[in-house]
Amino acid sequence: MTAKSPFLAHMSQARVVNLYDLMDSAYDVPQIHDLSRQLGHVPLIDVHPRRNQALKEELAAGNKRGRRVGHPPAEAIRYHERSTVERVNARLKDEFGGRMVHVRGHAKVMCHLTFGILALAANQWVILVT
Repeated sequence: MTAKSPFLAHMSQARVVNLYDLMDSAYDVPQIHDLSRQLGHVPLIDVHPRRNQALKEELAAGNKRGRRVGHPPAEAIRYHERSTVERVNARLKDEFGGRMVHVRGHAKVMCHLTFGILALAANQWVILVT
């Protein structure tokens, strides 16, 4: 899920049921964390140490301990799903025509992107088989 304004967050809350708000470190501010919790979501927002050297060192030490033990935290596992979705979106845009849509109208754009997704899925199946 991308970052949302309070209006969009409340509008999304009325339309869909989601449990997590997944964002990158640019959205690591207390207001977004609080809004996410008020809506009953779990904020999975990458920590941004900004210019806090002590926090940078603490994060590095925590990552090192996690690698040594071999047990990543649950938030890290959920956050990893974000990178998978972003890779699919990037391939759709770069390799399968999602960036340059030269048609007008909701139905035509949806058809164009659906064919892109279909081609991407076929390509992934070929890669998986070979």
